[in-house]
Amino acid sequence: MVGIMGSSWVWLFLSLIVSQVQAFYIPGWSIKSYKDGERIPLMVNKVYSDNTQLQYAYYDLPFVCPPAGRTASGLLSGQSISLNLGEVLRGDRIKISDIDLTVGHENECRFLCDQQVTRRDLRRAKELVKDGYVVEWIVDNLPGATSFVTVDKSRKYYAAGFKLGFTKYDSSTGKPRYFLNNHHTIVIRYRAAPGRPGESGAKVVVGFEVYTKSIGPNNKRENGCPVELQDIEDNFELAMPPNKTEELSMLEQHPSNHYDHLDEGDDEDTITIPYSYSVYFREDNSIEWDKRWDLYFVNQEEGSRIHWLAIINSLIICGLLSGIVAMILSKTIRTEIKGYKEGSIEAGRKMKSAPRSLDQDKEVDDQLDDAPEDDALEDVTGWKLLHGDVFRRPQYGHLLAPLVGSGTQVLFMAFGLIFLSAVGILNPSFRGGFLSFGFGLFVLAGLSSGYFSAKVYKGFGGVNFGKNALITACFFPGLLFALVFIVNLFVWAQASSTAIPFGTLLAIALIWLCIQVPLVYLGSWYGHARTPAWENPTKTSTIARQVPQQAWYIRSLQAILFAGLVPFTVIFIELLFVFQSVWQDKSGYYYVFGFLSVVSLILIVTVAEVTVVTIYVQLCSENYHWWWQSFAVGGGSALWVFIYSIWYYFFKLHITGFISSMLFFVYSFMACCVYGLLTGTVGFLAVYVFIRKLYA
Repeated sequence: MVGIMGSSWVWLFLSLIVSQVQAFYIPGWSIKSYKDGERIPLMVNKVYSDNTQLQYAYYDLPFVCPPAGRTASGLLSGQSISLNLGEVLRGDRIKISDIDLTVGHENECRFLCDQQVTRRDLRRAKELVKDGYVVEWIVDNLPGATSFVTVDKSRKYYAAGFKLGFTKYDSSTGKPRYFLNNHHTIVIRYRAAPGRPGESGAKVVVGFEVYTKSIGPNNKRENGCPVELQDIEDNFELAMPPNKTEELSMLEQHPSNHYDHLDEGDDEDTITIPYSYSVYFREDNSIEWDKRWDLYFVNQEEGSRIHWLAIINSLIICGLLSGIVAMILSKTIRTEIKGYKEGSIEAGRKMKSAPRSLDQDKEVDDQLDDAPEDDALEDVTGWKLLHGDVFRRPQYGHLLAPLVGSGTQVLFMAFGLIFLSAVGILNPSFRGGFLSFGFGLFVLAGLSSGYFSAKVYKGFGGVNFGKNALITACFFPGLLFALVFIVNLFVWAQASSTAIPFGTLLAIALIWLCIQVPLVYLGSWYGHARTPAWENPTKTSTIARQVPQQAWYIRSLQAILFAGLVPFTVIFIELLFVFQSVWQDKSGYYYVFGFLSVVSLILIVTVAEVTVVTIYVQLCSENYHWWWQSFAVGGGSALWVFIYSIWYYFFKLHITGFISSMLFFVYSFMACCVYGLLTGTVGFLAVYVFIRKLYA
């Protein structure tokens, strides 16, 4: 029965993984080609801004053209595209649009719709334009881009998305005026498809550019399209006169006048926004299909020197620490151990050379065999005095064990994501893949979480492995889930696509409770029942040694802050790029994983070395309370990362609104918890191995 249930859970999990990776492909392998006359679907996604963390589905905006339900190439406009878990979590809401892109057919102008909007809708549009919202459309899995050139004008590059509108300041009054972009010029760049499809005339898309224009109602129109698309003098301003009946006469008398009375008048007053678009196809053989995403990163590649500087900086810090650790291990500790052993031998010789009876000789030999360390340590100080206390069980060890277990789970997930990204499996075209794979790896790593938690728990003398497994499976994931749920209560009220749908939250909870919890329990059972406990090299004495007064710089809080500053300096420069990618570019993808992989490995080594040095200094001060201290010192850099996020919020971001600020700080806190758990576990395991070798 257990085997049947286990296999059913495995099949359920595999089916979920398969459903999540439907958009997966490696660049250069899965190529979609189109023939002349074939329609390329244009999909609309969402709008987002650097000034707020609230995103909105494009078709949820009341002032854009709604889908008309037209059918083309087997697709119905307005039809939702199935999304993987990562896409849902990052706020994507992708649907088919009415815009017609037929290969080889260009349209100088095509009417889309006349959208009637109310005064309330105009206020909504004005708020979004004021906040600098950007629109994301998708063609052949490429986001619509705004084209730029580098400073030296030698290379072209793309910025994903295009502006919803723009702001101008009135020259006479100095007040801002807000305009809506209601005409879009779409340029599809293509080249011949590789291989046989290209020989038969098939083409592949290598670029998707969108150029926006704002065309006012005074521009004459034919068949819904403006006559003039080049020299546009009148833009479409997001304004409405206070009295709708006076609109026509006021426009005739003052054609250049503008109004900013959206807060006055009836909310149900309406105005018409005309939408149109142009389509052009341009052959471009300078771009290879598997290199088409490079244009989105040309401008960012200029920071490669900064990345190399960060790596050199990290290597220098890591090298200095490695030298210190090597000196401690090869010189200081070996010298002290040698003196310690010589003291033991000398003490034994003196005891044996003293005059005594045969029975006394036997008694002395037994004492030397049973407790040579006690006699030898009478004349020494520092860490050598702690052989009987260094492996004493810590307070609240039943909480430390689950944290270490969850830390190994995060460590497994992090290395898996970095590896998959570095080899190109996770790439920009796999939208949402990073989050989807991260969630899947986290769930699968429940086995390692339960195993290591059980091993540490058993080493502390714990016997109730079921309770330990339950705490391990629910404590940290439950904290993250609770924070996400509470934040979503606020975001749901804003009708934002940033909010995770309730059905998705329910699915995540079911996967957590029905798949991860059993995996944690299985790993915990194996680690507790099927493997021996970690044996310590020294026995713990009955009476605990009193810890002397500690120097100010090695006390708990100071040691955590000082030691945590060193790993923070290793990741400081790279952290700036990560924050920019997540909070400003909204790309959800960090493209320089080669650099990030190197820095991550240096970070792991640095955390281990810093924690070992810190705990060694603590042991030399005769403080044997290292269990929790090693975990806290290893995760100490998370405090500096959170402080850095506060600085970044005030000096780099321009976020407005309570909800957006709350999202930033809550998600930053969650990220720091994950990071602290990972580095804390690295520090704990490194110190445990070090102390076992030290007292062996």
